[in-house]
Amino acid sequence: MVTGASGYIGGRLVPELLGAGYWVRCLARTPGKLRDHPWAGRAQVVQGDVLDAASVARAMDGVDVAYYLVHALGTGRDFEQTDREAARVFGEQARRAGVRRLVYLGGLTPEGVAESHLSPHLRSRAEVGRILLDSGVPTAVLRAAVIIGSGSASFEMLRYLTERLPAMVTPRWVHTRIQPIAVRDVLRVLVGCSRLPADVSRAFDIGGPEVLTYREMMQRYAAVAGLPRRLIVPVPVLTPGLSSQWVGLVTPVPASIARPLTESLRHEVVCRERDIERYLPSPPGHPLGFDQAVALALQRVREAQVVTRWSSASVPGAPSDPLPTDPDWAGGSLYADIRERETDAAPKALWQVIEGIGGENGWYSFPLAWAVRGWLDRLVGGVGLRRGRRDARRLRVGDSLDFWRVEEIERGRLLRLRAEMRLPGLAWLEMRVDGNGGGPVRYRQRALFHPRGLLGHLYWWSVSPFHAVVFGGMARNIVRAAARVQHGHAPHS
Repeated sequence: MVTGASGYIGGRLVPELLGAGYWVRCLARTPGKLRDHPWAGRAQVVQGDVLDAASVARAMDGVDVAYYLVHALGTGRDFEQTDREAARVFGEQARRAGVRRLVYLGGLTPEGVAESHLSPHLRSRAEVGRILLDSGVPTAVLRAAVIIGSGSASFEMLRYLTERLPAMVTPRWVHTRIQPIAVRDVLRVLVGCSRLPADVSRAFDIGGPEVLTYREMMQRYAAVAGLPRRLIVPVPVLTPGLSSQWVGLVTPVPASIARPLTESLRHEVVCRERDIERYLPSPPGHPLGFDQAVALALQRVREAQVVTRWSSASVPGAPSDPLPTDPDWAGGSLYADIRERETDAAPKALWQVIEGIGGENGWYSFPLAWAVRGWLDRLVGGVGLRRGRRDARRLRVGDSLDFWRVEEIERGRLLRLRAEMRLPGLAWLEMRVDGNGGGPVRYRQRALFHPRGLLGHLYWWSVSPFHAVVFGGMARNIVRAAARVQHGHAPHS
């Protein structure tokens, strides 16, 4: 069983386990988010939550090995307590179900540093590992530092800092020694842990063959990417909070996720042992060196073959309520902006434009307004527009799309996005293709907003004067783009 299958590592581990011949069950709070993954038809997906003992017990039934790949980082100030309780539930239910092996991927902790001095992120990861080891079920706790792979938060942070800043003033942690590891090696070891002997229950440090400072990682990245050498000037005045804001300003990784990453870089994170090799010897050519890991990740990015991204998992604190058409919403306030336009383009051409929206393709109206809204969202701690898309042409349920997330997709017919920007309420954007065959084809667009309190109502009425420009222009330009696609041109030509 795999938890966290909608996340960066979990979404890649499932097909690796399937490829190794295992039967796989995924535990997910929202099973629909896994529906469009290429492996979805080969794995069983069950609904449940790691905090709900009953649902975990049901999911554990018949399971030999259970992977714990979830954490509550960013869900609030009490995220450490949430992590603690979830790990206890998971361990207890695994023991009762007779699971023979638990596997957990945590963070590499620095040697000689008291746990009380660690960042909350690393401290919680270490505590979760201890709870699972104390569960009575043989457990393998893997501790990794920076994971290098297309779409990982650590790689995106490194990539954008290096590519966008030929010269930079940086925090002191660029001199911290780190032992990065390629995501391919992380997955290889995770799969291998399912075969560990029953008497092995301990933590293992895992890392690549090189120890580098973050500064060296940036310079090596630049060399692999064919960029000039970067001018990097460390200064002592950037605190972890300021560092995270700096990272959030330059990269697509928002400050809420950048902060635990940068806090974890304050201390040296280098493997103290390589005991995992005694049980799972590395094949020839592994573990991959830093340059090779970067080259493979860049190749995936350039070929648009990024399987999962750091944004694959839901953003902490993002709304998760049902669509307001559900019966539970009867009687609640719901604002709507509805636009419809007829087009001579074929449904297929119209759908191509709809599914290609966002990211580098833009939103087909008033780019400055969208950019400003993205920057405002970043200023208040939101994700902003720069998450972009996982794939330039194809979407799947659960994908992040700038400051939206794909909530529903009926290919060729409907795309529904849920807002993940900071708002005093809940918002959705629907784009629909109606009509085929001999009748006219219509593009239908709905922007929906369920306000929260007086501030929510004031927000809607303050922005509604701009809807004619933003949403009206969007509908008009999407139809025009569909006509260009119909005639064999690029949507933005």
